[in-house]
Amino acid sequence: MDETTPSRYLGPLRIDEAACALRRSPAPDAGWTREGLRADVEYRDLGLDAATGGRLGAKHIRAIAPLPAPTGWHWHDMSAHFVYVLRGWLTFRYAGVDGEVTLRAGEALTQPAGVPHDVLARSDDLEVLEINVPARYGTWPVADADLPTGGAR
Repeated sequence: MDETTPSRYLGPLRIDEAACALRRSPAPDAGWTREGLRADVEYRDLGLDAATGGRLGAKHIRAIAPLPAPTGWHWHDMSAHFVYVLRGWLTFRYAGVDGEVTLRAGEALTQPAGVPHDVLARSDDLEVLEINVPARYGTWPVADADLPTGGAR
């Protein structure tokens, strides 16, 4: 804590004045769904969407089947995207980045929002925590010929 840094708002606040709501997502009540981008994983909403009025989203994602093939180049219309690997590993490639990027359990990545990427491979036991801004976003495929220039493909 740094008391020399000015506060961004007058505080302390009452709970009904806070920028986000108090939410708890108990593990025994975990609601896993298959309503997501990939059929080989399932998703658990961690409550940030509801707590922040959609400004932030957080999901626990886990593999339920082997990755059938690379995801293909795609991008998301987010302003921030963070991935933390809880178990297993996954390998990405990014437009404009030479080589592959592999994350293992305990490692994190701030994924460049809006930049095309492709998930090449992952372990069958993969579990990740994903945080994104905003909570709801679109995803679009990108053909190799349409990848942004200025870096590796």
